[in-house]
Amino acid sequence: MSSTSPAPGNAPPLERILRPFAAFLKLQASSGILLMLCAATALIWANSGFGTAYHALLSTKLTVGYGSSLEISKPLLLWINDGLMAVFFLLVGLEIKRELVTGELNSLKKAALPAAAALGGMTVPALIYAAFNRGLPTLPGWGIPMATDIAFSLGVLAILGKRAPLALKIFLTAVAIVDDLGAVAVIAVFYTDTIHWLLLMGSLGAWLLSLAFGRAGGRHPAVFILLGVVMWVCMLKSGVHATIAGVLLAFAIPGRMLATEGDPATERWEHALHPWVSFLIMPVFALANAGVLIGGDFMASLASPEALGIITGLVLGKPVGIFLFSWLAVRAGLAALPRGMGWVGLLGVGCLAGIGFTMSLFIAELAFRDPAHLNTAKAGILAASAVAGVVGYSFIRVVLRNPAPRPD
Repeated sequence: MSSTSPAPGNAPPLERILRPFAAFLKLQASSGILLMLCAATALIWANSGFGTAYHALLSTKLTVGYGSSLEISKPLLLWINDGLMAVFFLLVGLEIKRELVTGELNSLKKAALPAAAALGGMTVPALIYAAFNRGLPTLPGWGIPMATDIAFSLGVLAILGKRAPLALKIFLTAVAIVDDLGAVAVIAVFYTDTIHWLLLMGSLGAWLLSLAFGRAGGRHPAVFILLGVVMWVCMLKSGVHATIAGVLLAFAIPGRMLATEGDPATERWEHALHPWVSFLIMPVFALANAGVLIGGDFMASLASPEALGIITGLVLGKPVGIFLFSWLAVRAGLAALPRGMGWVGLLGVGCLAGIGFTMSLFIAELAFRDPAHLNTAKAGILAASAVAGVVGYSFIRVVLRNPAPRPD
């Protein structure tokens, strides 16, 4: 019997199915480490003797276009949060679409448990935050602790290696995807101010054109990119957050298999975007948004209602919500635990889901216009994400010493 590894085309079916997922996990692990480094760099830079330069750089205005009606003039920070993050949301949309079509969410039976877990992981933290901030001007930040950062959370699982069963990684990915879908809906509905309907209709018109182009068999990326830019500009000027254009464009890109190519257009777009998002866009976002000012009153700020709501929501609310809603779904017969994962593992996933970071920081920027509240919220997000990461890592490492498949 030959001891050489089988060629890619002759690999066992299970290996061929899991190979893209394994590559994805490796990418997320390394990008999570880069995110940590960029967040640490932002903290050090903002609180060093060069802190003034840090904030001045982010406040630098960049202007694109011609004339008042065709001109977009924004500080660098907003170009990052409104522009680069639209590409991040495009990738999020592609991942959601893939999971709905061929992944862990492509049937009611498979989607039931991750959907229930994500619903609990969004509802309970939001309620906890609202309880801490009831009647206060910081109440609009209720959406901040709803989010899960997939890069950081999967990065922690990757560090755990074989102590974390593959079932946990797949389940956490599915929960994070549903969580992202919920966050997109929350941003679109609750974090939009005045709407200019004519411009919004223009954005939706460009989206319908991209849908029609895809349905007619069109595949050229340049057409989708051009229509996507039109969608983004119109949505930016309409008052609806421009990153929603990225999600809409993702659902216009065809997902059907092509006769001459081995994977759907959506999958090719994912593969092309992943390195840029993981190793450029998200690190730049972290560098621009994690520069929390740590003064003498830093610890006092963590005791403020908004910080306590965020920390308690992410560290406690996430695992409680995910575990409780999952348990109710299983008890009601609507879902079943996947093979290879028990209740203890699910609780560990809930702890790691408390790592909010990217999406939490993003929602904080939308929720708070007051710099003091925003800085406090960011401090709470960073503290909560660090605690959730340590707790999740320690819990899984200690409790799942020798994880065994769950019996039938």
